[in-house]
Amino acid sequence: MTTLHRAVFSLSRGRLLGRAGGMPVVILTTTGRRSGRSRRTMLNAPIVDGDRVILVASYGGDPRHPAWFLNLLDEPRVGLTLGGQDRPMRARVASAEEKVELWPAIVGAYRGYGAYQRRTDRQIPVVVLEPHAGHCPPRAGKWPGCDESG
Repeated sequence: MTTLHRAVFSLSRGRLLGRAGGMPVVILTTTGRRSGRSRRTMLNAPIVDGDRVILVASYGGDPRHPAWFLNLLDEPRVGLTLGGQDRPMRARVASAEEKVELWPAIVGAYRGYGAYQRRTDRQIPVVVLEPHAGHCPPRAGKWPGCDESG
């Protein structure tokens, strides 16, 4: 995505330009593992199944994990903006069995994920985001179901 696309998406809170490559575009809000500051990352979500959202920490097949993934390992309370709605979520890494089950649908949504996995020696993590009422990311008081204490 271009800088202009990111700006329009961000300003519209995902209501405009909400799809890329046939997949929904989301904003994932994590807490920086070193800084403790709120970090927002635009990502594609290959699977949105009701309230459950699946993300892929592919980093384009790079040998390193993306920063957003490392952040959610340290603090699984995350925020998700999807279709203009902010949602408090809890992130977890899919089990090996879950990944085997989800991978065909992930690659079906975007076959590049398969190429990324072949490009790297690391196992690309699949992240499951699930709603968690009252389980809010730090400083998310403006979100439905969250209070100022996070």
